[in-house]
Amino acid sequence: MRPLNIALIGPGKVAHLHAKAVLQVPEARLVAVYGRNPQKTDAFAQTYGITGYNDIYDMIDRENVDLTIVCTPHPAHRNPAVAALEAGSHVLVEKPLASSLEDCDAMIDAARRAGRYLGTVSQRRFYEPSLRMREAIDAGKIGAPALGIVQMLGWRSEEYYQSDPWRGTWAGEGGGVLVNQAPHQLDLLLWYMGEPVELYGVWNNVNHPFIEVDDTAVAIVKFKNGGIGNISVSNSQKPGLFGKVHIHGRNGASVGVQTDGGSMFIAGMTGILDAPYNDIWTVEGEADRREAWKAADEAAFAAVDPMTHYFTKQIEDFCAAIREGRPPLVTGEDGRRVVALFQAIYESTRTGGVVKVE
Repeated sequence: MRPLNIALIGPGKVAHLHAKAVLQVPEARLVAVYGRNPQKTDAFAQTYGITGYNDIYDMIDRENVDLTIVCTPHPAHRNPAVAALEAGSHVLVEKPLASSLEDCDAMIDAARRAGRYLGTVSQRRFYEPSLRMREAIDAGKIGAPALGIVQMLGWRSEEYYQSDPWRGTWAGEGGGVLVNQAPHQLDLLLWYMGEPVELYGVWNNVNHPFIEVDDTAVAIVKFKNGGIGNISVSNSQKPGLFGKVHIHGRNGASVGVQTDGGSMFIAGMTGILDAPYNDIWTVEGEADRREAWKAADEAAFAAVDPMTHYFTKQIEDFCAAIREGRPPLVTGEDGRRVVALFQAIYESTRTGGVVKVE
């Protein structure tokens, strides 16, 4: 069985992490990169011993590409993803799937027409404590999920926003903390709680006057299963505190994960400081296991490069999905739900009322 051929689109900061992650996947090989800037594309290609291209269709045809990973800025995901799908490749898109539902739907429709899989990067699903929560919920250990809470309190400096010209703008980034930093926690919330129905939300810019977009947002969410949720996300707490997702069940038990702690991780600029762990666990008969899990998870985290290891886990899942003929763990539809959630918060702020999550 030959290795699956993987190509990258967009030779930027996060593409380097994906390239290193692909190199750790035994059943795959990195073969090519596409970019609009010839010098940057060629330099990236030389770094990894692959071929640089300025035409997506040509790249996928010549290199027999099985999976393409799109690493461009968020509003620029749609066109290269659709092109790669039309050319016959499966596609994994960096988070968020897009900054608009129109772009999400275009990619999802292209995948359906092409008979290919579309996925969204959400590597925090593959954290050991995140998976442990999902297993507990699936096993009915907390009863039906009744209350989901997201807290993501971090920091982004002016230097960060100046590091790329598209950052901090509606046209270039499509939004702020909701679009760029919060999607990981929002995805986990939806993975655990299910379909959102409606919400009331407000965003603000607390202490970043040099950007156009939100640095802080809050929302109250109603879910299809009758549960409710609370979202508080911000880039305004220097130097950064934590990212947490807590799920409280109808039988009174609670499970939670701290996905991020300390100064927040920035792709290509900083490392990951703290190992994720289950910071809440009151499942009957298991509460005393939390410290042992934390120690084991910290040891596992220290034994790998956390900046690339969980990308590798998601790429491995996608490769297995291709071989097995099943959807990947994180699908394009999952990515769309996150976009629908943050777009509803923007719309709620604009209208000042409760809005449906479409």
